[in-house]
Amino acid sequence: MWMSLEAITSVTRAEQEAKNAVAAAQAKAKQLLAEAQAAGEASLEAARAKADSELEALSKKAEEKSKADAEALGRGLEAEREALRKKAEEKLDAAAALIVERIVND
Repeated sequence: MWMSLEAITSVTRAEQEAKNAVAAAQAKAKQLLAEAQAAGEASLEAARAKADSELEALSKKAEEKSKADAEALGRGLEAEREALRKKAEEKLDAAAALIVERIVND
């Protein structure tokens, strides 16, 4: 069976068009994959940047709270120290009076 030249040309052209379509589809698939990877990397970088920013904010907040807590503790200790000093002074006066009384009475 002989095919006409026109039929052979038509089949050859169809085969070439199919090869071209496959090549175009493969190129499009590679392009889409590259775009998806780039988008994924950009999304990952944005998430990292957000996490770094949040970590920095939390660290700063924790540092500020620690400082405020330390200052409050310092004020409390200062007040306690002052109260103990006053009690000691009161007892010192009483002790001095007792010593003077014993010396005078002896």
